[in-house]
Amino acid sequence: MSLIVEIFEARSDNYGYLLHDEATGRTAALDAPEANAIKVALLQRGWSLTDIFITHHHIDHVEAIPELVAEFGAAVTGPRAEADKISGLTRLVDPGETVALGETVFEILATPGHTLGQIAYYDRSGGHLFSADALFSLGVGRMFEGTPGPMWEGVKALRDLPDETLLYPGHEYTASNARFALSIDPDNAALKARAAEVTELRAAGRFTVPALMGTEKLANPFLRADAPELAAYYGLVGVTPADVFAAIRKGKDEFKG
Repeated sequence: MSLIVEIFEARSDNYGYLLHDEATGRTAALDAPEANAIKVALLQRGWSLTDIFITHHHIDHVEAIPELVAEFGAAVTGPRAEADKISGLTRLVDPGETVALGETVFEILATPGHTLGQIAYYDRSGGHLFSADALFSLGVGRMFEGTPGPMWEGVKALRDLPDETLLYPGHEYTASNARFALSIDPDNAALKARAAEVTELRAAGRFTVPALMGTEKLANPFLRADAPELAAYYGLVGVTPADVFAAIRKGKDEFKG
């Protein structure tokens, strides 16, 4: 038996995910961005919510917790480091621990930077990575709370996952991420191919996720902060990859394209 992932839209640009363990029928919402969107997705699938897995404390990822718990009595798992910022958590987890959804086991990975305590959920046996706002397709989240060094180490650890890993991020930002990436890495063949694919997918009204980690390793500039050509683009040859990562993040923050 395996994990079924249902993808749907929530709020203005959030991705919502239902994670369904076929063996037991347990179903988790990955984050809680919008109660109605989650309930509609559950109804369409005929599933009942048993769990909520929270990645970080931002309102667009936790707002629906009270309503979902009131209706379904779901258990709510989230990062211990942000327990004081997230109401309704019933289980606290730290990086290095695991959490089970029926027979599916998720490893908890540290992904600091967007928020200090943000975590990702990784189903190693099925090859599913739920990265929320730590890692997007062709991008990463804004560095609201962390610093470049730990954030780079966190995304580099995600980069170490197998190429066949499927990446499920928290938002549909891929097209805008592609425009920025092409502005700093215009000769990257893998990036150009992925950008063209994204254009086609969006024109057809389709999601750009899950993204293949092998492609992200070649095309996502934030996963390539140790690439000489990106250091050269920013005039930072000889500095640490964390410094290049910081420059890329600053470049994206200021990008108007």
